[in-house]
Amino acid sequence: MRRRSVSSFVYVASLLLSIPLFAHHGNTAYDTSKAVVLKGATVTKFVWGNPHTFLMFDVKDDKGNVVHWAGEAGSPSSLGLLGWSKDSVQPGEVITVYMYQSKTGRTVGRLNRIVLADGTVLKDSALGYREP
Repeated sequence: MRRRSVSSFVYVASLLLSIPLFAHHGNTAYDTSKAVVLKGATVTKFVWGNPHTFLMFDVKDDKGNVVHWAGEAGSPSSLGLLGWSKDSVQPGEVITVYMYQSKTGRTVGRLNRIVLADGTVLKDSALGYREP
């Protein structure tokens, strides 16, 4: 009986301790019901690092003002399986970005995919590839 109690305690404790991990890897901060399409985005920085890669870029709004955006993507290892590399994009490149914007309306989000000038499509792996 004591062994069963200890085993049950260890099992429940491990489940409770894993909850923060799932919260960290959740995407509830983003509106995944629709992707925002940002055409003519100029890459300013691409960070290829763990645990997530980041793409910073500028887009002009309707009034011609430059708006700074940041997009989070999967890990280098998961993106590498989808054809990305540390040299996939360079500052100054003009691309199209599909992303799930923050629910707060800030100019940050989770990448869905990017389309390079030559038409190459690079998908993000964390949320899967869905047409917006």
